[in-house]
Amino acid sequence: MKPRALLQILVLLLFALPNAKGASDGPNRTGDDLFTKANTEFAAGNFKAAIADYQTVIDSEGWSANLFYDLGNAYFRHGDFGRAILNYDRALRLDPHHPEADANLRIANDQAHSLELASSALEKYLNFGTANFFAIVAAIFFWLAIIWLILRPARVLWAVAGIFLAAICGFAAFRLENGTRGQGLAIVIAENAEARVATVDSARSVLALPAGSEVVILEERGDWNYAALPNDQRGWIAANAVERVRLYLSLSQSVIPSGCEGPRNWSGVARTIVRSVAL
Repeated sequence: MKPRALLQILVLLLFALPNAKGASDGPNRTGDDLFTKANTEFAAGNFKAAIADYQTVIDSEGWSANLFYDLGNAYFRHGDFGRAILNYDRALRLDPHHPEADANLRIANDQAHSLELASSALEKYLNFGTANFFAIVAAIFFWLAIIWLILRPARVLWAVAGIFLAAICGFAAFRLENGTRGQGLAIVIAENAEARVATVDSARSVLALPAGSEVVILEERGDWNYAALPNDQRGWIAANAVERVRLYLSLSQSVIPSGCEGPRNWSGVARTIVRSVAL
């Protein structure tokens, strides 16, 4: 058998395996069924059940901006503004141009009277791109500089310029990743949370944090997190009172493109599975 024909057979088998898995699942266990069931429960006003089913779909099938948006709506109607804001934020991480999630996030923040972090002047200036975007651009500039140096060793100036641009983009990626919208961003999900000067409930309060308020987790220590607060101070917050916006994919999850949430057989959709992909 020719190598090309063998390769074609292997590709066909790889695409056929997920469909076989999907066919073996019972009709009541598919993501489509749960998604449809969650929508029905939401329409009927059974928001607690809708929350559970939307979350099961996200945990078992994968991420989608629209799924996080739907989950945020269910939490909002259930009166849990902290988790509503958390999921609207996650929807906007996947789709920054999701107008409904952006509008509902503003409404939820107003309803909860939540406190928001102020971005630095540099973060506002770099707002047109993400940390991932600048990291990719930095890598491109770096390797272009290396290739140019190999091919044109006499023209070192262009290589130096490329490395300089790579360093600037790398610095931008670092600042965004460690800024108010980076990996440490978390949302207060508990009612009447308090940031304190020490890791005990009796310690003096630094700031009262309404549900939905933003903090940046700087350090984790047991049942407490040390965080930067919206009033430019820092304090200790109970770990169960906050939840990070960023999530990480497991090997059984995928990112589902917007518009592909259902109803359809997700197991037949080609997916990119990555070991530690972050929101």
